[in-house]
Amino acid sequence: MKKKTRPNFFNFKFETSRITTAGKWISYYILIGLIAGLGSIAFQYLCQLGSHFFMDQMAGYRPPAPAGESHLLPPTDTPFNRWMLFFLPALGGIISGWLVYTFAPEAEGHGTDAAIDSYHNKGGFIRGRIPFVKTIASAVTITSGGSGGREGPIAQIGAAFGSYLATMLKLSDRQRRIMLAAGIGAGVGSVFRAPLAGALFAAEVLYRDPEFEPDVIIPAGISSVVAYCLFCLVFGWGSLFQTQDFVFQNPLELGPYIVLAFVLVGAGVLYIKTFYGVHRIAKAVKIPNHLKPAIGGLCAGAIGFFLPETLSFGYGYAQKALQNELPTLFLLGLAFGKILTTSFSIGSGGSGGVFGPSVVIGGAFGGAVGRVFHAIAPGIVTEPGAYVVVGMAGFFAAVSNAPISTIIFVSEMTNSYHLLLPSLLVCTLAYLLSRRWTIYVKQVPTRMDSDAHRGDFFVDVLGTIRVKELIPQVRKVKAVPEDMPLTDFRKMFSSTDQHYFPVVNKENRLTGIFSINDVRGILFDTGIGNVVVMKDIANPNIIVTTSSEDLNEVLKKFTVRNLHRLPVVRDEDHSILLGMLDRREVIQYYNQRVKEIKSRHHRVDIESDREISQLKNISVRQAMRRETDTIAADIPLRELRQFVYHSKFNSFPVVDAKSRLIGILSLSDCQKTFDENHEKTLTAQDIATRDLVTVTEDDSLFLALTRIVQGDFSIIPVVGKQNPENLMGVISRRDIMSTYDDIVIRKVLSGRQAV
Repeated sequence: MKKKTRPNFFNFKFETSRITTAGKWISYYILIGLIAGLGSIAFQYLCQLGSHFFMDQMAGYRPPAPAGESHLLPPTDTPFNRWMLFFLPALGGIISGWLVYTFAPEAEGHGTDAAIDSYHNKGGFIRGRIPFVKTIASAVTITSGGSGGREGPIAQIGAAFGSYLATMLKLSDRQRRIMLAAGIGAGVGSVFRAPLAGALFAAEVLYRDPEFEPDVIIPAGISSVVAYCLFCLVFGWGSLFQTQDFVFQNPLELGPYIVLAFVLVGAGVLYIKTFYGVHRIAKAVKIPNHLKPAIGGLCAGAIGFFLPETLSFGYGYAQKALQNELPTLFLLGLAFGKILTTSFSIGSGGSGGVFGPSVVIGGAFGGAVGRVFHAIAPGIVTEPGAYVVVGMAGFFAAVSNAPISTIIFVSEMTNSYHLLLPSLLVCTLAYLLSRRWTIYVKQVPTRMDSDAHRGDFFVDVLGTIRVKELIPQVRKVKAVPEDMPLTDFRKMFSSTDQHYFPVVNKENRLTGIFSINDVRGILFDTGIGNVVVMKDIANPNIIVTTSSEDLNEVLKKFTVRNLHRLPVVRDEDHSILLGMLDRREVIQYYNQRVKEIKSRHHRVDIESDREISQLKNISVRQAMRRETDTIAADIPLRELRQFVYHSKFNSFPVVDAKSRLIGILSLSDCQKTFDENHEKTLTAQDIATRDLVTVTEDDSLFLALTRIVQGDFSIIPVVGKQNPENLMGVISRRDIMSTYDDIVIRKVLSGRQAV
């Protein structure tokens, strides 16, 4: 008879908890998708109304729309006016510049870069007002004739709400970054009707090298699908562009596609150089920032006077190129003109995205190349429109370093999936040939180079290193017998530079430990020298490490008690002492390992070491102690004894009557002099070390730590840069490591809390 099994209540409770947690996060991502979708709808209405008022009613210019969109309002009967079209972008620039530089200066330019920067360097934080300012400023810029795309402001709307929601829920920086990226994917996926590409774009565009952010893909996918569905419920289902069913079926056609890849790379580099060339000039010109977008708009209007098709969105002309309705020279004029108008409109400080113009530019170049090869070899290149699709993908892959999501983007936008093979070829070549350049300058090369993951790398490397690898660096120390009187320990202390003293029993087994700070209060008390033995002083609750433990756990132990050294004991018997491990040795070994890892990736420069860079980028003034005990140079030794007895420090700066630094005095120096009984004849300046090693407030912690380690000092004085006798404070290893802990270790430990 089978025994009945009872359900495990704890397993049921655990599974219920997991489902509840998953449901909570899914609800967050759905909410982000809803807000991003509503933002896309609002921005689309603003753009339609703005285009009707500015372009149609004021200038009589009615550019064609892509097949997936239609005009919300009927066209007016205003006659076409080139001069009005000349000045309209400048008017939009004035309004946009006033909005941006008055309320949110960081909303200038294309918003995707700002979101990328926030992800890597600002813990995913975006100010709440930015999406509102960005939305209105971008709508005004683009609908008045400025050349820009919709993805920038929409990405910031979704990203800002994701950031705001995470902040309101008091989530960690990691969780805020994920929700920010989910907002990017939702905004871009909805406005271009490409939900899968939106999710992949949010994960890929963050990095310059071929790398994805895996934590982002699923949250961004959920948000993107929700935003896409909401957007299409209002504006209709289907793709942004409509194309015939282009099919790749001739391998000989790969030759023209390779030529197209080189053309797109050259055009992409020109686009990036022109865009940031205008941006640098705009930054350098000494005029109010509010006026710079107006000047850029005037330059764009001058081009639009002759080439009106280069203004505003231009998606309708991309649609015509897909249908092979535009001549070759027109396509080339559209492409080169669009590069200039986008650079002037957005690079000067205007507001708008760069993906939309890239689609038009790439499609125009692709159409031109397709038409040329169709004229040369019509039997091989049968459909020039196919080159428009591949050109859209290849051009943006060249300028964005995001080839995979771009292929999916264009396939979803054009509803053409039979060109994946040539798109993959062209995008791969374009990416490989243009990796040095990117329109998104806030991208970082890899996860290792991102502040968002620097701590992950730190912990991952530490977790791979065992203490046994540092056994050669483990220091042999003098153990103190339990029954040693305090009088004998004083003699031992005067002849050693140890700061931590293991205590052992008669079998030489570890039973306790104490530091110099533990005995400071009684070290010079002659009345109890033969009464107190070291067992009475030792702490039996010993924090130890073993050879099999990883350095991540070791550094946690250092941090918990702010220890500088840990006893290393045998794995099988924690009472057998092998030596003492110094925190400095752990950090040095870690830095060495990081250097080795990076050298295997051709990163041999020590400046690229992330943790050393942390110390090199922090000044001494951020860690120094300004309030410190100093010793007067003329103080007699009998008074010095009392001063040292009551002080909590091991070393003391010695100053003269004018408070000028003349030397430094250590606890060991005092002990030796006290033992020699020269108290009646000597003063502090007689026994102080006069050959000083110092740093200034502006020096780095790396330099300070180097000088402390080289001289094995307890502290070094911090002096004035112009006057080395002016004592500003002191700095010790503890001060440096405490600052290091705050910046790296504790930040890492808190950031490792999972969603």
